[in-house]
Amino acid sequence: MASVQLERVSKRFGSTHVIDEVSLSIDHGEFVVFVGPSGCGKSTLLRLIAGLESISDGDLMIGGKRVNELSPQERGVGMVFQSYALYPHMSVYENMAFGLKLGKASSESVAERVNETARILQLEALLERKPKALSGGQRQRVAMGRAIAREPDILLFDEPLSNLDASLRVQMRNEIARLHGRLGSTMVYVTHDQVEAMTLADKIVVLNKGHIEQVGSPRTLYERPASKFVASFIGSPSMNFLEGTCRSTDARETRVELKALGEVVLPYGVDSNAVGSPITLGIRPEHLTPVQATGSDAFEVINVEYLGNESCVYVDSDAEAFLTCRVEADTPIARNDTVSLRIDTAQAHLFDEHGQALARAQDSAL
Repeated sequence: MASVQLERVSKRFGSTHVIDEVSLSIDHGEFVVFVGPSGCGKSTLLRLIAGLESISDGDLMIGGKRVNELSPQERGVGMVFQSYALYPHMSVYENMAFGLKLGKASSESVAERVNETARILQLEALLERKPKALSGGQRQRVAMGRAIAREPDILLFDEPLSNLDASLRVQMRNEIARLHGRLGSTMVYVTHDQVEAMTLADKIVVLNKGHIEQVGSPRTLYERPASKFVASFIGSPSMNFLEGTCRSTDARETRVELKALGEVVLPYGVDSNAVGSPITLGIRPEHLTPVQATGSDAFEVINVEYLGNESCVYVDSDAEAFLTCRVEADTPIARNDTVSLRIDTAQAHLFDEHGQALARAQDSAL
């Protein structure tokens, strides 16, 4: 079973803690994606699993076996890097066979595994070509094939699509998803692109400054972020944040006073300790609707982006830099219009002054 268990794993470079006591379980056959801003430690954590970096503290288990001191070859992992790292003088076949030959596999076994991998990745017609004769997407499939041909227990991907253009990234995302469905192997994938994370992952691990902020399914992280950091990182466009104060709360509703929008009543209760304290209300762009301005509650539209299937309306909210609304593509709203803003209060999130999500009373009762 190709499960992965990290038990309080840390990595230090001198006095700098890059990974700080990370504990995480990855089940056999899961597709897990590490996301986070640059420098958060996601690539270092992947390299610790691969054995390309040594662990400073803690234990790494693969298939129930402690592997801290084992080499990458002994761990049964295959890795696909951001750069294709193909040998330019070798054909596609030779690149894919290279690791197998180093492992002393028989020529018959090498041919069988390379040809089967080429079939899975639709590379059969390209086996005699050199890398310079391939497109970026084809080169990345060859790099994946080189890792897969060794039949590793775990496949590790370090930002494999970052060098591709937008259309190729979409194509390769589907290729990787299909590959996971065919192989059923454990896959761990690092990306800074939260769209890749949302579309590929069974489980997302959000990292921040060397520690885990939240682990969960894409839907859980989108609909129930555990912190303001997660809420801001997951979702595109990003969540809107409005500063204010919690005025009252009970089992059924919470009243908050927002600097930009005044009083808002949310249809759920939170911890009574929040009353009187500063809070941040978070609302996704699709749950913030611009409507015809009424009374003093009026804000200027600073830009409208037409995106084909939808439009994004950016509103100057006085107290905030700007707020983003996701609306129908054919919206009549235009730049310099004056609008009011309507919040879907059932979809609003509250965060305390430390950026942690305030649990809803209904959630606590579950």
